[in-house]
Amino acid sequence: MAFALAIPAISADNGKVYVIPIEAEVERGLQSFLERGIEEAEEAGAEAIVFEIDTPGGFVNAADGIARLLDEADPETLAFINQDALSAGAFLALHNDEIYMHPNGRMGAAQVIDQSGNAAADKANSAWLASMRSAAESSGRDPQYALAMADASIDLPEYRAAEGELLTLGAQEALDVGYSEGTVSSLDELLESKGLSGAEVIQVEENWSETLARFLTSPIVVPILLSVAGLGLLLELFTPGVGIPGFFGLFSLMLFFYGHLVAGLAGYESILLLVFGLGLILLEFFVPGGILGILGILAVIGSVLLAGEDVQTTAIAILIALLVASAGMVILVKFFGKKLNMFKRIILTDATDTEHGYVSAVNRPELIGQVARSTTALRPSGTIRLGDEYIDAVSEGRFIDSNKDVKIIKVEGSRIVVRELEKQEEEE
Repeated sequence: MAFALAIPAISADNGKVYVIPIEAEVERGLQSFLERGIEEAEEAGAEAIVFEIDTPGGFVNAADGIARLLDEADPETLAFINQDALSAGAFLALHNDEIYMHPNGRMGAAQVIDQSGNAAADKANSAWLASMRSAAESSGRDPQYALAMADASIDLPEYRAAEGELLTLGAQEALDVGYSEGTVSSLDELLESKGLSGAEVIQVEENWSETLARFLTSPIVVPILLSVAGLGLLLELFTPGVGIPGFFGLFSLMLFFYGHLVAGLAGYESILLLVFGLGLILLEFFVPGGILGILGILAVIGSVLLAGEDVQTTAIAILIALLVASAGMVILVKFFGKKLNMFKRIILTDATDTEHGYVSAVNRPELIGQVARSTTALRPSGTIRLGDEYIDAVSEGRFIDSNKDVKIIKVEGSRIVVRELEKQEEEE
């Protein structure tokens, strides 16, 4: 009997506990990383997975996907809030089997907001409140506190959440209302309280591709990548040959698709659509008409929409990219076009001035000072005769009758200015 009782103890000492961080922003890149970590823990037969949470929140659609991963995980899931579990972080903590908090940990402030930072519309807010209620009820917790985290109209003044304020629980408050199973200062203390102090602890870390993917799929980085891609490809279309703008444009586009492919957002159908679109754009250089080019651009935009996190967010990013690319094109051409070598192929830098040999009329400065005869009256324009040549001329300002001697006093291109000779000049 003693030997039989010793077997479970030995098994517990030799078990495995996987520790997976939930840090920074909650987005689809994080979901891909957590999916890999949970899969590794399940394949290794881990007894528990500890999710170390320190996040200010993130996107609702990504939080929903991660919540399903936590619900479907085979090992016991433990949330260790070592700093902040705010907004979507609080929602994810509630989808664990148990919650433990650091003495300085915080949990709550989970109101859903739109991309402008304002409270979301009633439809989105109602769906989020239902998700928060379900998350609390699924783990046997009082849902009013979860709702107070997302709905400022719920009045809980005893927890600094009077009407108009969102609920954020500290470690002791979470323990008091049943939203925490214990307050621990470290991971070792948590494992000891669970009887897992002898287990092998395996830290799951992001690999470089997952870290890069999370960066490239950030809502701030995506518009930047698409803007660089749009500006680069737009410049390349106006400059023959393959140059630096085209390289940067394609490189930015490839980074966009790489990040979304690693994050599990982009499928191979979006890659095929991208290649098809780029192929049509290349054909446009050889088959005039414009139809292939337009279809190619539409195919590339469609591939970006398919690869994006959601259609609305990606459409906004594309719109921002188009505006930035158009504005950037105008600025580069207007202010730097004549200084940059790559613009010399699309901007006319020659000037039709005299220094370059361009003249609108033959200039005849040798006529100045010569005396001619007016053949018509000059009011102030008319005709004069110089030898056998008839020349259009204008008077200096006064009326000059016909058959008068005039002196050419100025030549400005085709404009000949004359003045009637005075008697003393005639005598001279």
